[in-house]
Amino acid sequence: MDAIPLAVEHTKQQLFARFRLGQWTRLAFVGLLAGELGSGGGCNFNPWKFGHQPHGGNFPDVSVGPMLVALGAALAVLVLAGLAVGVILMYVSSVMRFILFDSVLAKECHIRLGWSRRQGPGARLFLWKLVFGLATFAGFVVLGGIPAAFALKAGWFASPKEHIAPLVLGGVLLFFVIAVLVVIVSVVYVLTKDFVVPQMALENISAFEAWRRLWSMMEAETGSYAGYIGMKILLAIGAGIVIGTVTLILGLLIAIPAVGLGIIAVMTGQSAGLTWNAGTITLAIVVGGVLLSAFFYVVSLISVPAMVFFPAYSIYFFAGRYAPLQAVLYPRPAGETIPTPGLPPLPPAPEPLG
Repeated sequence: MDAIPLAVEHTKQQLFARFRLGQWTRLAFVGLLAGELGSGGGCNFNPWKFGHQPHGGNFPDVSVGPMLVALGAALAVLVLAGLAVGVILMYVSSVMRFILFDSVLAKECHIRLGWSRRQGPGARLFLWKLVFGLATFAGFVVLGGIPAAFALKAGWFASPKEHIAPLVLGGVLLFFVIAVLVVIVSVVYVLTKDFVVPQMALENISAFEAWRRLWSMMEAETGSYAGYIGMKILLAIGAGIVIGTVTLILGLLIAIPAVGLGIIAVMTGQSAGLTWNAGTITLAIVVGGVLLSAFFYVVSLISVPAMVFFPAYSIYFFAGRYAPLQAVLYPRPAGETIPTPGLPPLPPAPEPLG
């Protein structure tokens, strides 16, 4: 709890003591790429029905085999492209995580300097993410594959009506087990970005070594770290409600006039004899893209205080438990030396002769 007012004051000093739109924009860019705030979504796929329709229809009589081959090849290309883009974004996110840490700690955001400076720690964090991601995927495969293989061997899928009770109970149990695994993975991710990244940034160690040290710290103060996770969940819910409400209001304020102006423009164009063609459609797409980009830009600016507050909260909490971070956050007065972590202090200089 003591770290919350410190993080609030830090956020006020960094963002509101002297408003700088350039700093807000860079922080929004870094925070979004670092994954400090994210959103999920989904899409529904409605498959086409290919094949011969003997009683007539809209589809011609074509061969199914070549279409399936082409569809499979297209899906394979899309999957590979998606994996490649995901790996690239994971690396960018790893480097941006250190840039965000430096930006909050120093109260200044310098993307170009941070990108050239944090390649080494970013690559080590990227390697850890790959290993952790593969382990997580394997865990989900094992949790889902073993029960499915057991049910298949027992014949539950062959005659599901005769095995409704075990299928339902097994599905419910599997759901809760997977939910527990999702919670564990989420907690590991939060602890990594909040407490492993500072160690890697300040001592240039690997993520695995930083996790070994963090595990010893958590064993010594299990209650404190558990309280931190609980408090962060509550703060994240509160921040999500506030940002979501402001975003909704902003969206309505932009959408209502935009729709009204669009209707007026269409009616005016029709009265002037304009029709929908390649030029007018392109113009409409460009105008819509500009409005959508402006909306996302404003929304990202609204999220900047949260992007600064949450890293600041973890920094002030961890500073009391990690000496190198405390030394940077609370520098000693000039003339007072700070011993380098892992090295013995230098002996005093000898007195001059005579």
